[in-house]
Amino acid sequence: MTDGPDVRMTLNFIIDSSREKYGDLAAVGMAMEEPITYEEFHDRICAVAIRLQQEGIAKGDRIALLAENSHHWGTAYLAIVRLGAVAVPILPDLPEADVHHILTEMKAKVTFTTQRQIEKLYDLRGDKIQKLITLDDYPGTEGLLPVEPFNAYCEAALADYREQKVTGELPAFPDVAEDDVASILYTSGTSGFSKAVMLSHKNLTSNAYAASTLMEVKQGSVFLSILPMSHTYEFTTGFILPLLLGARVAYAGKTPTPAILQNLCAQEKPYVMFVVPLVLEKIYKKRVLPKIEKSRLLTLAYRFAPARRRINRKIGRKLLEFFGGNLAMMGVGGAALNPDVEQFLVEAGFPYLIGYGLTEAAPLIAGGPLGDPTIVVGSSGKPIPGVEVRILDPDPESEIGEILARGPNVMLGYYNDEDATQEVLSPDGWLATGDLGRMDEQGNLYIKGRCKNVVVLASGENIYPEAIEHKINAVHWVVESLVVENDNKLIAWVYPDYEYIDEATAGQTRAQRRDFLENLLETMRKEVNGQLPLTSRLAEVLERREPFIKTATHKIKRYLYDKNAKRS
Repeated sequence: MTDGPDVRMTLNFIIDSSREKYGDLAAVGMAMEEPITYEEFHDRICAVAIRLQQEGIAKGDRIALLAENSHHWGTAYLAIVRLGAVAVPILPDLPEADVHHILTEMKAKVTFTTQRQIEKLYDLRGDKIQKLITLDDYPGTEGLLPVEPFNAYCEAALADYREQKVTGELPAFPDVAEDDVASILYTSGTSGFSKAVMLSHKNLTSNAYAASTLMEVKQGSVFLSILPMSHTYEFTTGFILPLLLGARVAYAGKTPTPAILQNLCAQEKPYVMFVVPLVLEKIYKKRVLPKIEKSRLLTLAYRFAPARRRINRKIGRKLLEFFGGNLAMMGVGGAALNPDVEQFLVEAGFPYLIGYGLTEAAPLIAGGPLGDPTIVVGSSGKPIPGVEVRILDPDPESEIGEILARGPNVMLGYYNDEDATQEVLSPDGWLATGDLGRMDEQGNLYIKGRCKNVVVLASGENIYPEAIEHKINAVHWVVESLVVENDNKLIAWVYPDYEYIDEATAGQTRAQRRDFLENLLETMRKEVNGQLPLTSRLAEVLERREPFIKTATHKIKRYLYDKNAKRS
């Protein structure tokens, strides 16, 4: 969306204008708890910002957020950028060594954290940790670090703020421009080398404005938030977007189990949710497939398309009930959705929208719009408004090449790494995504995999391992898989569903269990090979006895397992 007389592309402008438009409406809160209004939210943001300013935080200073989701997280973030300071969100699942690296490099003057995260900070005592504020009010009883609980901090700030409003003595905030850095985020990429992405106010706000055109959202609608706010996917679409539209954000807290999620949805009746594919794939494998496979009649009927569609439609209605019965759209992103699961969602009449993006694009590049009949199953929809997409050097036959994107959402660059920035950003603003894809005549974008993951065999054939993994992962007893090249052959590592194995081999000896699993693996190899071209067939399928190490969006860190993986 372009600038106009009534629009400024800063996060501060969005929050100010939302307060004016939706002041008395509920804005944010924990799920199943009383939310705060847009007016109250705005007051808290400004009060905390003034308090930080009084404590010496100035424009350009970096402040870290190492915490699970909550409305306090959002308050802290927006108070930081109100001052023109730079928010540094850190994914809560990152190990201690990564947290130390980020905080040391960023020289964060304040860190907002929680009890679950604070142990990662104990070894940074001294000048590396200047001030800690706990968003969950943890008092830090160990005495190893000076801690200030957020509610006390916020209440004291609010008392001063209200008095200053009455006396007309509110201090001025620095001018914040749309091209100022709002956030520095460390990517959780699969390459093993995370980079510090600098996103401006305009990067984030332009993406939220563009996303707001993909579907209609009524004021007061509920967005249920289950993904980490420290990832741009949830931050832009699950936080800034609803605030832009006058919706309410309800935070689930920590990642909920299916039973807890069902209870939250029954209470909150969300209108919109954003998930990673793993959530839907688990539901499909654990709740959909077992019901069909336990009935001979359903299994037989499922082989015929008309009957399968009727069965899926019925399951789809129950799935909507699971999510509270009011869901108008579930955004799916962060990783590729299994084609079999997407086909089920289509036939089930389930309202979903697949998005494609990356941190460097704040994050959306393509997705939707909702209800567009020209969107093809298996694609990521159209480039979002204001974003251009083109394919670099497409293959003459497959039309596959590297995806390039350009628009107001594309990052400023990587922090303190001009060489890496120049590798992916052209002088005329095109971002090299590192992803392979193609576009059809209707403008749909298809993602085929990462450039660095392509396997080139001695025959010269390009093999896209992700496509093979989708076929393997569609098997009901497979949790996850990884396809790698070894001595010019394709090998698949499979982490099976051991609950299924235990149930199927109850009472058997260890040798019998081993034979059962080996037969499963070999049978699956033959069945999957039957769906693949000769050049893409698997030479061997091996059991993996523990889950693969993954990124925050549940993508496997391939470089840890593929000896040929190229790091970048």
